[in-house]
Amino acid sequence: MIKLQLIGYLGKDAIQREVNDKTVLHFRVAHTERFRNQQGVQQEKTTWVDCALWERENLAPYLAQGTQVYAEGFPTVDVFTNRAGETVGELRLRVTNIQLLSPGRRDDERQRQAAAAGDDEALDQPSEELPF
Repeated sequence: MIKLQLIGYLGKDAIQREVNDKTVLHFRVAHTERFRNQQGVQQEKTTWVDCALWERENLAPYLAQGTQVYAEGFPTVDVFTNRAGETVGELRLRVTNIQLLSPGRRDDERQRQAAAAGDDEALDQPSEELPF
């Protein structure tokens, strides 16, 4: 058995679909590694992982662009030829466990709107309760 654990940020909002009468959430997680090359120049390499989370539809509102998540599950690699004729691989993860580590843009927008409206009480309130 191969198990993958990753921490990263969602590239865009999760998409909820129905497949064979089951709900699946699709989302992409990016992890950026920062390092210095042999010349000492700062470099970045971003790895994207396509994730599928089955039968957890109540999480869709919380999986917004910019949300930092911890996800673990079973990885696969799909190899295909892109439009340029190059053979490329794509990392996919069937998620078995997920944890939200930081809010995405929706919570940030809620807080900005409350601040603009002068609603100090709304700023102190936590966002909606998480479904787990």
